[in-house]
Amino acid sequence: MAYIDRLYESYFLKYAAYYIKDRAIPHLNDGLKPVQRRILYALQQIDDGKFHKVANVVGQTMQYHPHGDQSIYGALVVLANKDLFIEKQGNFGNIYTGDEAAAARYIECRLTPLAKETLFNKSLTPYVPSYDSRNEEPVVFPAKLPVLLAQGAEGIAVGMATKILPHNLVELLQAQVAYLQDRPFAIRPDFPTGGLADLSAYNDGNGKVLVRAQLDASDPKRILIREVPFGTTTEQLIASIEDAARKNKIKIGTISDYTAEEVEIEIKLPRGTYTEEVVDALYAFTDCEMSISTHLMLINQQDQPQVMSATEVLQHNVDRLVDILKAELHLEADQLKDRLHARTLEQIFIANRVYEAIESEASPKQIAAAVRAGLVPFAAQIKRAVTADDIDALLAIPIRRISLYDTNRAQREMTQIRSRLREIKGHLDGIIPYAISFLQDLISRYRSQFPRRTKIVELKRVDARSAANRNLKLRYDKKTGYLGHQINGTSLFDVSLYDPVLAIRKDGTYSVVHAPDKLFVGKGLLHCGLIDKDLIFSIVYKDKAGASYIKRCTIDKFILGRSYDLVPAECKLLKLTTDSNKKIALAYKPKPRLRKLNEVFPIGQYPVRGLRAGGIRLTTKELAGCKLL
Repeated sequence: MAYIDRLYESYFLKYAAYYIKDRAIPHLNDGLKPVQRRILYALQQIDDGKFHKVANVVGQTMQYHPHGDQSIYGALVVLANKDLFIEKQGNFGNIYTGDEAAAARYIECRLTPLAKETLFNKSLTPYVPSYDSRNEEPVVFPAKLPVLLAQGAEGIAVGMATKILPHNLVELLQAQVAYLQDRPFAIRPDFPTGGLADLSAYNDGNGKVLVRAQLDASDPKRILIREVPFGTTTEQLIASIEDAARKNKIKIGTISDYTAEEVEIEIKLPRGTYTEEVVDALYAFTDCEMSISTHLMLINQQDQPQVMSATEVLQHNVDRLVDILKAELHLEADQLKDRLHARTLEQIFIANRVYEAIESEASPKQIAAAVRAGLVPFAAQIKRAVTADDIDALLAIPIRRISLYDTNRAQREMTQIRSRLREIKGHLDGIIPYAISFLQDLISRYRSQFPRRTKIVELKRVDARSAANRNLKLRYDKKTGYLGHQINGTSLFDVSLYDPVLAIRKDGTYSVVHAPDKLFVGKGLLHCGLIDKDLIFSIVYKDKAGASYIKRCTIDKFILGRSYDLVPAECKLLKLTTDSNKKIALAYKPKPRLRKLNEVFPIGQYPVRGLRAGGIRLTTKELAGCKLL
């Protein structure tokens, strides 16, 4: 058994690690899950500027993805609907209504210019063999954007989950500029569906966000929903409204969905009902208001799951951006130096007719030696050692190019290269201003494309009890002993579904419940009313020895649905009242030497004590009767 336990633990840990790292949780550096990264890489590999059938993209991605085509197709549609890196053509579904996308063979996509500009650089991308070792796939992209925060993420793995809200891309870029300039900044979510959001409990990515639909309540008899909360659709929203109406939580006449490119749900109200009476109920009982819990779980640079704050993620992305820009500048400088070296050798080789020295040579070694010897007098102009590859490149120059060689044009090209190298050195020396300039250029070009959609407000959550209308009749049927708003019987009072109702039975037990539709309370109901923690109950009871007591208390502590005893065990409740001005009249059984057979006790003269306290003894005499005056 011990061996099996160890084996099970080992396999489970391997499976959990695989699921967490390779499927469900996005990476800190480029903000992508593996399937998203493979889709974008496949699109980049086949990119020719034209749209590609999604079915073809799915097929290309399957070279790298070890799972089925449907998982790739679903992930591609979700990624495309974030409108950051994939340009769509055709029906990709509707994020407002929840309608599904068309089949993969009908819709097309391609990379956006933003993706091409900010995600890819083959020279800076680490690669690993694909699942079948036939291809290579990227480990992470050298992303220059805070992708994780821009598009958000949601995933459930073994023992953990992540819920990262999307943010406005331009605002994130502005926050990055502020961080580079040592200025304060704030990171606030922005949802593609718009709506209202209260971010007071956001807790930098690991708290809660209260979101609401955008309602137009200007018409007293009609409500228009213009924007839906993030995390729901018009279909789900309408279903929640209809469900609340069926349960008598809200009153509506008709509801119609006219959503197309923009959300428009029309709610018409019935006669006698007005907008101001319904708005709070929509927020309290339907998906017009929702609370979203966030948890910023990701895979860090050490390939381990970690919880971070949104600010920490942004700061890491800025530091990584600076490193990427620096690496790109160094890479470009190396490439320019190679070009300058090649052009310098070419100019010397042609302008000084070094090629003439090879005319009398017969073997490749002698030819190479002649070229190398011909370049020696110009060593001062050549900044690095001449390699065999350099000589092979010179010998590969065609005669036509030698005959048409333009010394002035070559000189201008080398001057431009030297000028660009000086620029690169200046950028490297001032890498922070260069990074700021890069971000500001992105902001200026994409500001209009990414406007803020969600309005940030301070919201007070609507209490369901206060929003509920008391439009139900609570009834009690003495014959059957049932209490509720869906039975026939004596009407007691009006309630809402959320009103706590106190029911005291003749056996001295009581319970507090939300207004029931049908609840058996027994055929002897002494008291039924809305819970009032200041209401004083006066109870007369006797114990098994025959002594009589009075107990005065309030019912202020309870658990809904739980039954409690109002009098001590093995005692019998005689009378109950809430009128402190009444008097208790006791009649005693005639006994020898008993002169007083009746006695009256004013209730108000006895103190109010705790709910669990015992009563105050009135008499030990055997009772013949008890009544209230």
